[in-house]
Amino acid sequence: MAHGEINHVEFPADDPERAKAFYGAVAGWEFGEMPEFPDYHLFRTAEGYGGAIGKRDVSTGHILRIYIEVNSMDDALAAAQRTGGTVKEPKQDIPGMGWFAVVIDPEGSEVGLFQSNRAG
Repeated sequence: MAHGEINHVEFPADDPERAKAFYGAVAGWEFGEMPEFPDYHLFRTAEGYGGAIGKRDVSTGHILRIYIEVNSMDDALAAAQRTGGTVKEPKQDIPGMGWFAVVIDPEGSEVGLFQSNRAG
């Protein structure tokens, strides 16, 4: 994945099973589990791209959230703050995958950031 690509999207759901049935039927997505993230149902749309359906305000936020690939989480967080954004969730480790953080842009939109720790 390249810097700036949207690589993940989270769909919050009051009823994740109902949402999985909907997106499975509409988009043909198949869902998997991550034991370290309960109530978080992953799907894949292409190599390196996908997202998850999660329980609203439990395993995901309250609103739909996209994640953007960044080369350096520290640089991206500094740039967000320098240009009027705020950090909602600081840099956090995703074991074996990389790091994520969440910022609020100057217009009030929530945006996730992801930095892979995989060579590539």
